[in-house]
Amino acid sequence: MTAGRWAAPGRVNLIGEHVDYAGGLCLPFALAERTVVEARPRDDGRFTARSTAETGTVDLALDEIGPGAPAGWAGYPAGVLWALRAAGHPVGGLDVVVTDTVPLGAGLSSSAALECAVALAADDLYGLGLPRTALAAACVRAENEVVGAQTGGMDQAAALLATAGHALLLDTRDGSTRQVPFAPADAGLAVLVIDTRVRHHLADGQYGARRAAVEKAAAALGVPSLRGLDVADLRDLDADLLPRARHVVTEIARVGEVVALLDAGRLPAIGPLLDASHASLRDDYAVSCAELDLAVAAAREGGALGARMTGGGFGGSAVALVPLDRLDAVTRTVRAAFAAAGHREPTIRTAEPSEGARRLS
Repeated sequence: MTAGRWAAPGRVNLIGEHVDYAGGLCLPFALAERTVVEARPRDDGRFTARSTAETGTVDLALDEIGPGAPAGWAGYPAGVLWALRAAGHPVGGLDVVVTDTVPLGAGLSSSAALECAVALAADDLYGLGLPRTALAAACVRAENEVVGAQTGGMDQAAALLATAGHALLLDTRDGSTRQVPFAPADAGLAVLVIDTRVRHHLADGQYGARRAAVEKAAAALGVPSLRGLDVADLRDLDADLLPRARHVVTEIARVGEVVALLDAGRLPAIGPLLDASHASLRDDYAVSCAELDLAVAAAREGGALGARMTGGGFGGSAVALVPLDRLDAVTRTVRAAFAAAGHREPTIRTAEPSEGARRLS
């Protein structure tokens, strides 16, 4: 096996935001949009990477890869090789060419899609035979330790484990997963993704600061994580930690409510929980922005049953649950609101729960 092509999808997190690093529950699903890589093994211990979306080629020895190196986008694929090698797996050099990408910076997890496509390629090309959970763990370590973005494991799990027509219930406390039926079209609905085109960068410190606050809150309460607590348990926290912890506790509860509604076939009823999630992310967690708030408000005004920001925040995308007969109205309302506010025109697409990563050729 000398070369091939692999693809991994972006994801939308239906609900369960900023809790994957707090032992929480998340409910993402894979997108049809995916990152495609062409990969070929090397026998000289070097790694090269280039992308149709970037200029130049990265070329370095495997031994040069580590925390902070290489800088920039190539740290994601290079970091995967580093993490696999650090775990003791016999991975050699690799040439990687990225030919298609999930929209960059849109909050749809383009970084995890790249990592997971490369992880699958390395697993195939070097005959590792690793379970996808192990590949996901390597991708998380790459992002945390090489790139320096302190993300949790939701994005990588969605890219590698999701199945079409389902959302993936991920319990980040024990790593267990369950496929939850999620077929909006069968209920006369669609999930609309509104890309504000405000680009975020998770390694710029804001994401890490939120994670640190959650960990500090857990330490102050003497618990390993905030999982299993309710709001009353948070009353003794300092004022700066209380809203961050309150978001995590209430968001985990909302995921459970959404899953129960989906299991009962009551998909339209999840709308108010999406609304509540956005309010919590905006007010308690402070990771929204003016454009995301406007996208959510305008989508509701146009007829969405519920809407929220999705992804790490500080830009990126919002997601709205919309009756099929209101899609045009919601789209027009959102575009008009952005134009009136002087914002860039958003990119709006529907999202169908799709399959996870796979080899293409």
